[in-house]
Amino acid sequence: MESFNLQDYIYDLPTHKIAQQPLAKRDDAKLLVYQHETIKDYTFHQIPDLLPADSFLFFNNTKVIPARLFFTKPTGATIEIFLLEAKEPSNIVAITMEAKKRCVWNCMIGNRKRFKEALHQELTIENQTLHLQVNLLEENEVEFVWDNDAISFAEILHYLGKLPLPPYIKREAQKSDEERYQTVFAEKEGAVAAPTASLHFTEEVLEKLQQKGILYDFLTLHVGAGTFQPVKETDDFRNHTMHAEQIVVSKKNIENILQNLDKTIVAVGTTGMRTLESIYWFGAKIIDQNITDTTIWVEKLLPYSIQSPASPKEALEAILDLMQKNNLEELRGQTEIFIFPSYRFKICKGLITNFHMPETTLILLVASFMGQNWRKVYEHALNNEYRFLSYGDSSLLLI
Repeated sequence: MESFNLQDYIYDLPTHKIAQQPLAKRDDAKLLVYQHETIKDYTFHQIPDLLPADSFLFFNNTKVIPARLFFTKPTGATIEIFLLEAKEPSNIVAITMEAKKRCVWNCMIGNRKRFKEALHQELTIENQTLHLQVNLLEENEVEFVWDNDAISFAEILHYLGKLPLPPYIKREAQKSDEERYQTVFAEKEGAVAAPTASLHFTEEVLEKLQQKGILYDFLTLHVGAGTFQPVKETDDFRNHTMHAEQIVVSKKNIENILQNLDKTIVAVGTTGMRTLESIYWFGAKIIDQNITDTTIWVEKLLPYSIQSPASPKEALEAILDLMQKNNLEELRGQTEIFIFPSYRFKICKGLITNFHMPETTLILLVASFMGQNWRKVYEHALNNEYRFLSYGDSSLLLI
């Protein structure tokens, strides 16, 4: 009988174990490999030789946006606006990033009590001048309006915004973070946190994977700030509020999963794992509920509510069928899937991931994948000088 009490998934993480800076070289990180209930220590650049020969890796190619904006009022007060979710003209980040003249975002606001009237800023971007006005619409909605339709919101953001480092990195973002807090294959803008398991991959490691005949593909999940939220529901963590995150999957992604179900599908990062498992559950939902809507929506507890879910093959074929009927090459939507102990994995047989904060949904995901051995792995990492969290070391977990 699984326990849903958070106390069973807590460990003590000393502050000095939390990496505050990345290593000089991405793939010099330590790599803990867990397989057949055995733990071994390596260096990350060795990973192509340590993965099962039949591995198929799925990466998350999201790109972190400079989501922190600072405005100084005439009184001298500073207002911080942290972009969380695109609202208008679309909740699809890519569309709102390309917006001209106006857009609206859900935001976290610092020094909110001083944000009573509109904020103003004059900018010159690429020899184009503009006046930017920032209005608080309601609770957390912020409107950005500017008077130059030659400039997109993405350009304003890249000019004004700062990279949002995680709250446990106790320093301001530096110029070097603009490169190091992005993966080498970051492409689709929209995340407010990096898919950190992928930060260790270099062009050399990717090339070596190809030389070994290990295939890989790229999915997209735009990581939200909810990833850092501690779980407060200690008696029953199932009551924790999960924040929905946007995912984008292509027809090719689905075909690659389907064709490699008998192989060792390895999720690179918890976001990759959540995306892969969400894809399965969307397919199972299509079959279970006769869904015809092409927008992906995976509710928090969907995996625990379908009585006799379809096989992975059936679920993936149902998605391809839906795409074919609607002549679609990709699907978009949201997932708030909550993977915790008692979850049954449908797609993933391996996970590459960093070491996570206690009392978070990420540690619950790792515990659900490994069972009680998660604690042995974390004790080993703590006792063997592993660095923790976003800029920390890595692990390869195989079940």
